[in-house]
Amino acid sequence: QVQLVESGGGLVQPGGSLRLSCAASRSIFSTYDIEWYRQAPGKQRELVAGIRRSGSAYFGDSVKGRFAAYRDNANGTAYLQMNSLKPEDTAVYYCKCIDSAWGQGTQVTISS
Repeated sequence: QVQLVESGGGLVQPGGSLRLSCAASRSIFSTYDIEWYRQAPGKQRELVAGIRRSGSAYFGDSVKGRFAAYRDNANGTAYLQMNSLKPEDTAVYYCKCIDSAWGQGTQVTISS
């Protein structure tokens, strides 16, 4: 399997921004589409965004217009740029590709 590691989470005030990173330890990273998910306590895991091999991205309705996704294949890293953050964005965020397992995720907390 491909191993992906999420990082960049933290505590941010409402309206703030945060950038998450998804790093791969394998050189074949560029061959995979990457998707971002999040899960809040007691709630179902939901798709946040995806970044295709081509670099095109798609987003869940709840974050559309606020988040951006991009990738740097040379560095084997995908990024999720989160802007205009709201308390309801609080969750553990995960990145995943078809050949990866679910990892530990990174905690994002939006609070005053």
